Amino acid sequence: MTESSTGRLRPMPEDWRRALAVVAHPDDLEYGCAAAVAAWTDAGREVVYVLATRGEAGIDTLDPAVCGPLREREQRASAAAVGVSRVEFLDHRDGVIEYGTALRRDIAAAVRRHRPELVITLNHRDTWGGVAWNTPDHVAVGRATLDAAADAGNRWIFPELAEQGLEPWNGVRWVAVAGSATPTHAVEAGPGLERAVRSLLEHRTYIEALTDEDPETYAREFLTSTATAVGERYGGKPAVAFEVFGR
Repeated sequence: MTESSTGRLRPMPEDWRRALAVVAHPDDLEYGCAAAVAAWTDAGREVVYVLATRGEAGIDTLDPAVCGPLREREQRASAAAVGVSRVEFLDHRDGVIEYGTALRRDIAAAVRRHRPELVITLNHRDTWGGVAWNTPDHVAVGRATLDAAADAGNRWIFPELAEQGLEPWNGVRWVAVAGSATPTHAVEAGPGLERAVRSLLEHRTYIEALTDEDPETYAREFLTSTATAVGERYGGKPAVAFEVFGR
């Protein structure tokens, strides 16, 4: 085990006002970091969600034409539970997102639109801690988000964005990756944990397709056990972990 995977986690930077969270699917943020988002919005910070897809391929028993709008509604309700009012969808196809310039351009445009100091995404590596294989969508979106944070500040990359009124934004100071096996920082989860449970529960249709367990029991046990495990490296307080890359 490396020090980055066993040592004490540092507190997340706090000298910022706006964050942009970019992930592949509805529910990615709710499994990854909603308790931290609740704490941030309670403190008066602005957080915007951008999703590459509507999760339309995520439920085997529902046709994508039905599933996509349903999961979009669930995501908007889920975001509202933790104080997020702006949720955008990029309309890439669920399950077959391709890493490349088109995806980087879409995310860079979102960065320029919202001008965050902090950008958040989900684990972009091939595995979850070397135990489970990650999905191609998570890998593509996470990697593209890390790249787009820099793309957004370079006027010579995607110059068409400036022509559309989206001037370069070089104000991203950190990219924080949730679900990383090598976290560096954490946010205390306690104040936002109950709302994080409610936020995940808004994805009831997905949860009921995923497990036969009672949805509230499932959501509470998953989020509580994860936060408690992180807390062992954060002074014993339940917490949400991030791998933070400075810029």
